[in-house]
Amino acid sequence: MTASAVSAVSATTASATPAPPTVRISAARPAPVFRGRIGRDARSGHYAAPRRYRLYLSTACPEGLRLAVAHSLLGLDRDCPAAFLPAVPDGPDGGHSALRPLYEASAHHYAGPALAPVLADDWLGRIVSTHAPDILRDLDRRLGHGRPALCPEDEQTDIEAVERLCEQGIGGAAQRAGTAEADPAERAAALTELLDALGELERRLAGGGLTSGGRLTAADIAVWVSLVQLDTVHTHHLDADAVRRIATHPRLWAHARRLTAHPAFARHLDLDGIARRHRAHCRGQEAAGAGVRILDWSACASRQADRR
Repeated sequence: MTASAVSAVSATTASATPAPPTVRISAARPAPVFRGRIGRDARSGHYAAPRRYRLYLSTACPEGLRLAVAHSLLGLDRDCPAAFLPAVPDGPDGGHSALRPLYEASAHHYAGPALAPVLADDWLGRIVSTHAPDILRDLDRRLGHGRPALCPEDEQTDIEAVERLCEQGIGGAAQRAGTAEADPAERAAALTELLDALGELERRLAGGGLTSGGRLTAADIAVWVSLVQLDTVHTHHLDADAVRRIATHPRLWAHARRLTAHPAFARHLDLDGIARRHRAHCRGQEAAGAGVRILDWSACASRQADRR
């Protein structure tokens, strides 16, 4: 269920051109090239205005998936259109050819890969930011007026703690736990770190929610995307016993199931795209965990479609 493009990036061209089999995407994303922000008023270079900005992303990428869900929750289809890029970048350097003109217009003699996500200023024809956390907060605080805040100031400490837990304790630890070439002791330590992170999230949910306010925030989006990646990507490189231990967090996986049935989450869950992106960059060995799924993500998402 891949989202459709609503932008000047030609979805027809981007999706109709198959990704060359030689493309390999680096597992470690480089540091963001652009770190501009949307300001409060006209005194800032980039200030909030309807239809001034455009978001470019791929929902097969964890950062892109987080932004796509936030974009939908904030109802920004009209005020900040989104362009959905192919799951596997078509550039030989792992970048998107559709983004190349924007990068070159924004940085003189730019020679690096044209990576997504990108928040662009349509008025100036240049990139504002390629830093996903900043983009999410600017969408929420500068453009998402009239919708419940995803990054409320009074819950910012909790949200950032959960986001770090997802990035380091889930994503980073799962990556290390599934590295076949690593020392067995290092893999065991990484798995322990992963299970500790899942346990911390389980305890938070037992206390009423991921954040003190108990409402849907950017923390829920971060956790959901991390669990999607964990179950559909990282478990391919873990043994079956490790996957079973990961699954022993009932509140956490029930929370993921509920979120998947939410229309803002379900519409962007592109399982086929995630699998193709994984195959494009993965060089690791498949393990027994590849045959064990914790959630039936398609079934969870289809429940939302059935209620329409």
